[in-house]
Amino acid sequence: MTTQDDRLFLITGATGTTGAETVRLLLERDHRVRALVHREDDRSRVLAAAGAEIVVGDLLDFHDVSAAMRGVSGAYFCYPIHAGLLDATVVFAQAATEAGVTSLVNMSQISARREAASNAARQHWLAERLLDRTPLLTTHLRPTLFAEWISWWWGRQDNEGMLRLPLGAGRHAPVAGVDQAHVIAAVLENPAPHDRQAYPLHGPVEMDHHEIAEAMSRALGIPVTYEPTEVEEFAEGLASRGKSAHLIQHLSSIAIDYRNGIFQGTNNLIEVIGNRTPLTVEEFVTGRKDAFAQSGSHFVPAKRS
Repeated sequence: MTTQDDRLFLITGATGTTGAETVRLLLERDHRVRALVHREDDRSRVLAAAGAEIVVGDLLDFHDVSAAMRGVSGAYFCYPIHAGLLDATVVFAQAATEAGVTSLVNMSQISARREAASNAARQHWLAERLLDRTPLLTTHLRPTLFAEWISWWWGRQDNEGMLRLPLGAGRHAPVAGVDQAHVIAAVLENPAPHDRQAYPLHGPVEMDHHEIAEAMSRALGIPVTYEPTEVEEFAEGLASRGKSAHLIQHLSSIAIDYRNGIFQGTNNLIEVIGNRTPLTVEEFVTGRKDAFAQSGSHFVPAKRS
């Protein structure tokens, strides 16, 4: 039987927005951490240098996941917005059960529900239901849009910035990956009180995207504006950039959800569970100015006339 000091935690998506921060937190707390990555690169080497055990594998490969589960006490399951979520969930659940894993934290999303128009969001709801039927202590996290979203989707030209998104006048409280990591780590360390819970995670201040742009402008010291777009134009722009049909269908659907208030709200779960005060948009941007030196990787410019 393991003690808290020698438990081994498996973190998937370990080089991603929440995974890397969770690895760092658990290592700082003197836990053993195994990081499952899709490939070795500079990001995985940073984790290895910090003390994580690195394993390379595919979440859709049962043998890879089974090998990664050996000796694990608790696991964090984070699958990207790609096709295959339900297959990966089945693989993860079976491998974890066979390995005698005690607990699992599942990254879902706030739009996960039976009636979701987004295929990905509905699959997250189904994945939650499947995991609830395992013997593992299971906790689902349902964050609103990440604070990182604004760095991915913003455009910069010279000394001006712009957000071009099909989100209308909808509102949400952006939540940073590092704040979510504090919740993930806390639940992994003490899973029993959180079994079969689904936690919506929000940042501290609910805002529309005009207000988000104003906060970014204050942090960056340049004008930043929000330009609402139509869903169809947004989808066409994503397609022109080679984004997958799965991603485009998801983002187009949640844009409507967002306008309808599915992503709005605030709560104190990050403080209560993660023992951390979540970052405001202005604090997030101020701490990551380098990420805003150029247009984000997903920015969709206006159509040329």
